[in-house]
Amino acid sequence: MSCCCEFNGCNQGAKVLAVIFDLDGTLLDTERATRGVLNEFLARYGKELDREKEEKKRLGMTQKDSAAIIVKDYELPLTPDQFIKEITPLYRERWAKAKALPGANRLIKHLQKNGVPMALASNSLQENIEAKIYHHKGWKESFSVILGSDQVKSGKPSPYLFEEAAKKMGVDAVNCLVIEDSLVGVKAANAAKMKVVAVPSRREADCNGLANAVLHSLLEFQPELWGLPPFDDWIDDTLPIDPLHLSGLYVTGCLQEATENATLALPDQAVGLYFGWTKVDTDENLKILVSINIDFSCVGYKKIHVYLIDANSELKHKQMMQIHLVGYIRAWDNKELTSTELEKLDEYKSIARASLDLPSFTCCL
Repeated sequence: MSCCCEFNGCNQGAKVLAVIFDLDGTLLDTERATRGVLNEFLARYGKELDREKEEKKRLGMTQKDSAAIIVKDYELPLTPDQFIKEITPLYRERWAKAKALPGANRLIKHLQKNGVPMALASNSLQENIEAKIYHHKGWKESFSVILGSDQVKSGKPSPYLFEEAAKKMGVDAVNCLVIEDSLVGVKAANAAKMKVVAVPSRREADCNGLANAVLHSLLEFQPELWGLPPFDDWIDDTLPIDPLHLSGLYVTGCLQEATENATLALPDQAVGLYFGWTKVDTDENLKILVSINIDFSCVGYKKIHVYLIDANSELKHKQMMQIHLVGYIRAWDNKELTSTELEKLDEYKSIARASLDLPSFTCCL
C-alpha cells in the first residue's frame, strides 16, 4: 500500500493520539446515494439542473451556505431556510441507502479496538449526521464526539469544528490526525494546526498540495506511519474487504458497467487491484482478478479489467457479468495491469487463487 503523493516522516513531530473524521465523501458515499435529489427538487419549480455549474461547486460547504447559493443561482421563490426545510426530507430518504466507502468500516473498527479516540466533525447539521450514520452498525458508539457545523461559530474551512472536537476529546490539536476528502476540510485542518490525510474524489484534486498525505482510498491508510497501532487483518498478501458488487457487459477483457454513466457506479475511492468471483451466462462462479484504474482521457474515467484466474476457464467475447469482489491486493500505482506483464499478472493470480480457497473469502459467496 502506498500514499499517492510523496510523503516521508509521518512519524515526525507530535504523536497522534486521536483521529478526527469528516463524514460525507470520507466515510460515507452520500453523494452517490443522493445524486438526482436536487434535479428532482428543481423540477418542482420548473427549473433544470445546470450540470456544468454543479460539477465542482459547494463540495464541503455548510448546508446554509450551499442553500443560499442554490436559491440565488436558480432564482427560486424561497428563502434559504425554506429551501432547506423542503429538500431535507428528500435527502433523508436517500441517506438510508448511503454505503460506507472502501476501508471505512475497517478503519473505524481498528481504531476502536485499539482504544484510539475518534471524533466525527462535519459541515452537516448534527441531526443530519445522526440520520446518516444511523443505519451503520456500531458507528455512533465508536465516536466519542460527533459535531456538526451548527454547534460551532462557523464550519469549515474555519478551524472551529476540529478545534472543538479536540477539546471535547481532551487532546491537544497537535496530537490530532484529520482524515478528509474536501479542500475546505483540508484547509480547516491546516488552520487548526493538525496533521491531515486527504482521500479526495477526482473533483477535489486541489487537496493534494495542502495535505500531509493523499490516498486513493482508506484501504491504503497505514496507521503505523502515524504512530498508531498497525492493522493485523492481512492474510498473507491479501486483505478481506466489505464486498463490492458490480454488473455489466464484459467485452474483450473489460467490464462496461450497467449504468447510464460508468463514472457513477463506483466511488472514486474504489481503485486498486482486487479479486473475487464472477457469475456469467452459465451461472458458474469463476475466480477473477480485477484491476480498477482511473483514466481521465475517457468519459467513463474508470477502467475495469477482468482477468480469469484459472487457465481452464474461458469467457465469451461479449456477455453479461456479475462480479463480487471480496479481497484487495494493492493500491493503484498509475499503471494498468496488462497481459503483457505476464510475470506480474501470474504472481497476482496465484496470490488471489490461494486466498479464494480460504474461508475468509469463500464465506462471501
